[in-house]
Amino acid sequence: MSATEQSQDAPQELRVSKDRKLLTVRFGDAEAYALEAELLRVCSPSAEVQGHGPGQAITVYGKRDVAIMTIDSVGHYAIRITFDDMHNSGIFSWPFLRELGRERETRWADYLADLDARGLSRDPVRPVRRN
Repeated sequence: MSATEQSQDAPQELRVSKDRKLLTVRFGDAEAYALEAELLRVCSPSAEVQGHGPGQAITVYGKRDVAIMTIDSVGHYAIRITFDDMHNSGIFSWPFLRELGRERETRWADYLADLDARGLSRDPVRPVRRN
């Protein structure tokens, strides 16, 4: 996709909820999606999450309470989201956000199944205090 096509595909609105847990993305063709911060974080398109090649993606866990701190523009084609766990290396292109919105239910179900299969939890890992 050319830069012009990506720019034309830009959302008309990006809105973060007051609790910072939901990003609403509204495109000009009336498609709109409410994307949870947790879903955005665990599906981050960063190499840290997706790896550098096929089969290298990791399962991110413990992000039930993650929130969006900031959103910054990346050219005319994407945004960078900084989450409150300080992850900010994912570049969320307009086509990726649209795809994530369209596939939200499937990706969420796959994520929950992956957590279950690995014995992991959405709940944050709390450090053990020793006296």
